[in-house]
Amino acid sequence: MHNVKNSIWAGVPLAEAKRVLIMTHGRGASAQSILSLAAELDVDDFALVAPQATGHTWYPYSFLAPEAQNEPGLSSGLAVLKQLVDTAKEAGFKSEQIYLLGFSQGACLTAEFVAQNAQPFGGVFILSGGVIGDSVKTERYQGDFAGAPIFLGCSDIDSHVPKHRVNDSTEVFKNLGANTVEKIYPNAPHSIFQDEINHINHILNQKK
Repeated sequence: MHNVKNSIWAGVPLAEAKRVLIMTHGRGASAQSILSLAAELDVDDFALVAPQATGHTWYPYSFLAPEAQNEPGLSSGLAVLKQLVDTAKEAGFKSEQIYLLGFSQGACLTAEFVAQNAQPFGGVFILSGGVIGDSVKTERYQGDFAGAPIFLGCSDIDSHVPKHRVNDSTEVFKNLGANTVEKIYPNAPHSIFQDEINHINHILNQKK
């Protein structure tokens, strides 16, 4: 299914970087396309890595479908994110130096991964997404974000991501100890907004 070896690395070489940002693309997009967002982010001291989904899709159906319908892609995608976090840790990075960003389907995969593996990440940025499943299954979420900053941004009329799932995801993260900011943008398209970039850069610059 998805293979961590298909990930694209950019930015500062891992051996020289101060921090790591894992960037996960949406359905139909590519590792290269999400990496292009880095031009707008304050990531001068970061190693950047973007996993590539097989067939440009992490899982086949909506993130609100019963999870079994989205297998094996869902579990395979979560495993790729875990391998990238493990790679960073093996290179000497602590959780606090590891950041994750996802857009759309990539945001959902990122949200689900961090909720299942809560730890004091440097920052998590969920752009148009939320935790995965036909309902919010809090029993599978564990760990402690220990105040890690998590930003969620989404339109209130997003055709892929209902506002209530963004709200519920924010609660999941808060209950796991995250310092969570949620921004809902009225009548906005399914896109990444300058205001979201500003919020992300604010968090990136807090830890310099």
